[in-house]
Amino acid sequence: MADAAGAPTIVAKGIEHPLLPGKPARLLAYEMEFQGRSLLNPLLRVRSGASLRIKFWNGLNETSIIHWHGLKVDSNNDGHPHYAVPGGATYDYRFTVANRAGTYWYHPHPHRLTGKQVYHGLAGFFIVEDDEELALQQVLDLRLGETDIPLVLQDRRFDEAGGLVYAPTADERFHGHYGSEVLVNWTPRPYFDATARIYRFRVLNGSNARIYRLAFRHEERLVDYHVIGTDGGLLDRPHAVTEAFLAPGERMDVLLDLSGGARGDAITLVSLPFDAMHMEMAGSHAAHGQHGAHGHHDDRSDGLEIELLRIRVQQKTPYDRTIPETLSRIEPAPESPFSPRLILLDQSRMAWRINRASYDMTATPIVVRRDTVEAWDIRNFQPSMPHPIHIHGFQFRVLSRAGSPEQQRLLAVTDTGLAATDLGWKDTVLTWPGETVRIVTDFSHPFLGDQVYMVHCHNLEHEDGGMMLNLKVAA
Repeated sequence: MADAAGAPTIVAKGIEHPLLPGKPARLLAYEMEFQGRSLLNPLLRVRSGASLRIKFWNGLNETSIIHWHGLKVDSNNDGHPHYAVPGGATYDYRFTVANRAGTYWYHPHPHRLTGKQVYHGLAGFFIVEDDEELALQQVLDLRLGETDIPLVLQDRRFDEAGGLVYAPTADERFHGHYGSEVLVNWTPRPYFDATARIYRFRVLNGSNARIYRLAFRHEERLVDYHVIGTDGGLLDRPHAVTEAFLAPGERMDVLLDLSGGARGDAITLVSLPFDAMHMEMAGSHAAHGQHGAHGHHDDRSDGLEIELLRIRVQQKTPYDRTIPETLSRIEPAPESPFSPRLILLDQSRMAWRINRASYDMTATPIVVRRDTVEAWDIRNFQPSMPHPIHIHGFQFRVLSRAGSPEQQRLLAVTDTGLAATDLGWKDTVLTWPGETVRIVTDFSHPFLGDQVYMVHCHNLEHEDGGMMLNLKVAA
């Protein structure tokens, strides 16, 4: 963990580190010097409003750039692939943190290399704090790294020697690359010794393609937990749930109340089984009801049950804090004067597209006017598979889900079909096959001139395959 003050240098480089016990693997990591120590993939902690100067040094033998996922920055600081620098070169970032408190993250974004570089280890948390956040920490006695614990979920595939395997076939580029082992904070099947009290977990889905259906289980029973934040920070109030979907790129901030736990209790964070809705080859399988885990892709294990983290209650200490009824003040979603813009997700000849186009670095097929509010209908066309759609540079609000599968409808907490994880400010939203998700974005910003951002699928194999469009915010 490092406070991102001063002018740190972050180096992307190759390292050796054992992911499986006793088997050093060749990985990539972001390295940063902080207070005399060398940190790998440092968790950067900043105050909202802080001015940052960060130098990125690309120590890889291929192009790279850092994207600050979820941050409101100008296009020079966004990590757009247009700005990727060759191996050995540097890139200087200078920006003010305009976001409210929240769990953001950073990862590479070079064109066609993002999936490979993230898979081999390049990713880190970027945590913003403000007065509302500090008040919550005080009320619940939360300390980052001790009782407020960031968890990044990443599935990986290993060879006999414990090295990472990433060589997607044409099939895997189309469906997404899935690993056989899920690492939590680079650790396979970790456990955590807890005290009987309230814990906060900031969960980031840092996987290339895998979706999780997250639940806490005690013996055979699912335990209630509270969703208190999403991509763009705290919700107005906590929402009790027993499960939630989390797609690649999304974050979920939750409280788990263990204060009634007894010594020896074990709670497991699991991904429950679900229909992964791989209907992209409809006709061959979906027509016979054979989508999901039954299709011809069952080697992918997508949608199967996974045990992620064991939490063991080891001690009882006096703890009298309770979850507050109000967390934050969130202004209502902005209203757009225009009819919604259609964002169509489909595929042609094994290539995923947005609005029937594949990525062209020089084209800006989506143009919005600065300081306007636009609603978008993100429609996932059948036959398809789930797509997490991410917008750079802005946070948006999810207004409604229509045509949702039953497993999503069952999680609705609003009459417009939103789950608890759709509430508040978002930068990434999951769209299921046949579903239309309406979002609204205020494209106001303080930067001079035209700004070029991106809209893309955060299934990284889809992104690298061109399921991505430039978004120009015209001055």
